[in-house]
Amino acid sequence: MNSDLIILNSALINLKISYWFGIVTNSSELHLGHLELFAYFINIYHYLTYFMDKSKMLNTVKELPFDTKITIYKKDNTEVQLFRPSKLSARFKDYDVKKNFQIGFKEGNREFRPNHLRVMIDLNLRVRSRPELKEKLLLAFDNIFYGKDPEKELGELEKEQYEHFSNLLSSKEIDSIKKEGFGNSLNPLTIIGILAQLFIIEQEYVYHKESKFEPPTLFFQGWVREFIDNPKEIDNLCMSVCKGQPPLAKYVKLENKKDKKYVENLAPLWYLKSNLK
Repeated sequence: MNSDLIILNSALINLKISYWFGIVTNSSELHLGHLELFAYFINIYHYLTYFMDKSKMLNTVKELPFDTKITIYKKDNTEVQLFRPSKLSARFKDYDVKKNFQIGFKEGNREFRPNHLRVMIDLNLRVRSRPELKEKLLLAFDNIFYGKDPEKELGELEKEQYEHFSNLLSSKEIDSIKKEGFGNSLNPLTIIGILAQLFIIEQEYVYHKESKFEPPTLFFQGWVREFIDNPKEIDNLCMSVCKGQPPLAKYVKLENKKDKKYVENLAPLWYLKSNLK
């Protein structure tokens, strides 16, 4: 059941959250009193001016009604979506249905559920393309991990050119791809940042198993750092992630509150100076 959406200045407004809009499900008619109408315009203002930091995105997740899909960000032909199922599959039977949500992705006519490797592979390829931007990318994605807004953190970096595969294709093929709205990267960098933010929220809010990391999301962020820092070949990195192996200790150890070597108030990019392996 898709949400009714208004697209206004590239902001996507979900119209089915009942306490904002009083919309009857499966009806295109708005039933708005004076207070609801006031709330409606306040919500439009909020979405036109909001910063998508982690706390606001988490509230969006918590407020999403069951069996409702919304688009939270759209750029070119790519959309990031959220969906709250009212029933869980057998695979997720032990999860809390009140907290569980799904991250969706749409490219053109294709809709699917992305995974962590989409973020990690993309970032690895960007650094291979532009190694001089490595520290800026690390700092931006660390700030997203700490709760900052992906749009703000990645605004300048998104303007950079990343020629992921220009050496593999003819200029004609590259021009054709660009005309289709894909550019020369896997996805727009802000999209990758928003996915990273949602994966962090997913682990923080939904994940319920015991972790060797505190916060548990450090497992994901450690891999993000490792893929950007690029200490190994990409196929070896991907294999390690798929096997469920933890990231190298140098990227997480001093920040892990469960580790004896935990250090408070670490400097930004502390792991680049670490002699841990």
